[in-house]
Amino acid sequence: MDGVNEMDVNVSKQWNDWKWQLANRIESIEQLSQYVDLTPYEIDSIKSVSKQLRFAISPYYASLMDKGDPNCPLRKQMIPDIKELGDTIGVYDPKKEEKSLPVDCLFQLYPDRLVLYLTNQCPSYCRHCFRKRRIGKTDKDTSLNRIEKAIDYLKQATEIRDVLITGGDALMVEDERLDYVLGEIRKIDHVQIIRLGTRTLCTLPQRITSNLAKIIAKHHPVWINTQINHPKEITKATAKACDILLREGIPLGNQTVLLKGINDDSKTMKKLMHRLLEIRVRPYYIFHCHFVTGSTHFRTPLETGQEIIRDLQGFTTGFAVPRYAISTRIGKIPLDPNYVVSKDESSWTLRNYEGKNIEIPNSC
Repeated sequence: MDGVNEMDVNVSKQWNDWKWQLANRIESIEQLSQYVDLTPYEIDSIKSVSKQLRFAISPYYASLMDKGDPNCPLRKQMIPDIKELGDTIGVYDPKKEEKSLPVDCLFQLYPDRLVLYLTNQCPSYCRHCFRKRRIGKTDKDTSLNRIEKAIDYLKQATEIRDVLITGGDALMVEDERLDYVLGEIRKIDHVQIIRLGTRTLCTLPQRITSNLAKIIAKHHPVWINTQINHPKEITKATAKACDILLREGIPLGNQTVLLKGINDDSKTMKKLMHRLLEIRVRPYYIFHCHFVTGSTHFRTPLETGQEIIRDLQGFTTGFAVPRYAISTRIGKIPLDPNYVVSKDESSWTLRNYEGKNIEIPNSC
C-alpha cells in the first residue's frame, strides 16, 4: 500500500509461514542491518538494552521499516533505545498485575472481567510495552496445568461474564491449544464474552489463517482487539488477515497507543482511523502511554490526546473517533474532551466541534 516499503511477500512459501517468521525473528544487529541502515545510536542502544530487555522483530515487520530513516515510526516502536535504561519515572508493574488472583496466569481488576495469560511470547517486542516484565530471555507458554487451574477458578467465579485472553500475544500459541482453551471457557455458562488481544494483524499477519479463523469462530461470541499505531502498519497483508477473520464473523477493534514522535499529531491519527475503517476495523481506544519503566520518551502530555480527539470530533465520521483513556492500577479512566460549557437545573450549555455554543433545555 501507499508509503509502505514492503518486501515481496510472494518471494517464497517460507515467508508466508508464520512459524518460519517466528523461527527467523531478528535478534541481532547483524540481522537487522539486512533490513535497515542502523545509525551508531541505534547500534549502541541495541547493544546496551538487549543485555537487560528482550529484543526481537519479525522479518515481516522489519521489511516495512524505512531503510534510511531512523525516525521511521516502525523503527521507533521496535528498535531499542538507550533511554529505556535511564528512566526513573516509570514503574515496573503500572497495573499491579503481579498482585492479583491465586492463579498466577490470571488477573482481575474489574468485578465482572478477568484476564488470562496464555504465553509470554510476541511476534515482535514493542519498546513501549507495559508488560515487558513478563518477557523472558526465552519464549514460554502457560503450562496446561496452570491453564486447568485457571479454568477451575473461573468455573467458581460466577460473577465473571467476560474473559480477555492475552499474553504476550494470545495468538502465539498453537491452534490446538487455543481451541482447547476457548472450548473450556465456552463451556462455562456464566461467561458470555471471550476477547483475544493480539498485534499479529500488523506484526505477523501470516498467523491469521483460514483454519485459525474457523477455530475461533467455533466459540462465538469471540471479539478480537488489536493494536495498530501508525498507517504504515496497515498493509495488504494486514487487510487480508482482517478479511479472513471478518468472514468468520469475528468483530475487530483497535486500541492505539499514543506515542511521542510516532502518532502524536492529528493528521497521522486521522489517517490511521480512516485506514482502519477501510479494512473494517473499528477504532476503539486511543490509550495514553503507560507509566511503565523505560517508556518516558514515548509519553506525551495528557492534553495531546485531547487535542487529537477534538480535531477528529465533527471533522470525520463518528466511527473514526475512538475514546481517549488512560489505563491505571484502578482501571481505565476516560480522558475525552468535555463539551459541556455550563449547566444548571433548567438548561445545559454545550459546545460543538467548531467552538459554537448552544443552550439545551434540561427537561424530561
